[in-house]
Amino acid sequence: MAAISNYLENELLDHVLKNAAYSSPTTVYLALYTSNPTDADSGTECSGGSYARQSITFGSVASGGTISNTADITYTSMPAATVTHVGIHDHVSAGNLLFHGALSSSKSVDAGDTFKISTGDLDISLD
Repeated sequence: MAAISNYLENELLDHVLKNAAYSSPTTVYLALYTSNPTDADSGTECSGGSYARQSITFGSVASGGTISNTADITYTSMPAATVTHVGIHDHVSAGNLLFHGALSSSKSVDAGDTFKISTGDLDISLD
């Protein structure tokens, strides 16, 4: 996953080049999408069943321009859906999209299924 949202691009540019304050979120959440959320956060997020964004933990520091999740990210009792993309948000239910990207392959889930991203399988890279 390497795409940065318009929101985060502007925040980073202002923070680094204009010395404008940016408060990073204390917790970030992974959202599952059935379409590309794009930089403008216009995709279709999963809904229904017991679906809710899940908090993500990352390693203490990035290395080589990449950082990965340090724990499984599990969604139980999913609605029937074909998950194609993921997005990292700064709030559990609203807020701003930060990063987004396509799964290496789409994943169809039936109602009631569990969807899991294993430890180390979610990589965020900046190039």
